[in-house]
Amino acid sequence: MRRHLAIFLPLLLLWWLVLQLNHYLAPWRMFVSLGGLFIAFVALQLPQRIGLIAALFAGLICDASQPVHFGFHAFLFGLATVIVQRQRPRLDRFEPTTQRTIALLANLVLFIVTALFHLRHVPAEGRLVSRFLWDLLFSELVLWAIAPWFLALQRQALELADPLAASEDRRQVD
Repeated sequence: MRRHLAIFLPLLLLWWLVLQLNHYLAPWRMFVSLGGLFIAFVALQLPQRIGLIAALFAGLICDASQPVHFGFHAFLFGLATVIVQRQRPRLDRFEPTTQRTIALLANLVLFIVTALFHLRHVPAEGRLVSRFLWDLLFSELVLWAIAPWFLALQRQALELADPLAASEDRRQVD
């Protein structure tokens, strides 16, 4: 139970921080999306089943505050997690640079898919493309800046909750 809370609480904290950041950026008509950061650690570090469940719950949390069909982010996060988990044997998954790169790439793809979903409902989508590109650039910069902190927070929370299991997960790869 402690391990599940250690996985879930940092994701909940990230969701709250993103909501607060978007609230303060709203007067400037800016939006930050950090979907890649929600799935990077759980896809790279956790066992496949637990990582997928954590990504699905993170997606459901994001669905609760976004104007999309319920389950949209859960589906995207779950799909992205499965794709990253399939590539995991080829990656140095404990390297911070790899984790940050995976978070940036996943965020890029998730942002583009979400933007395309939103653009299909807008009659004059051509005018919004530049806004989405600026939001994407700003989201990637924010993610690049906070990814080391958040990934370390997730790792420390997991090690504090269950140090034996965290060391066993690391030894299985080595």
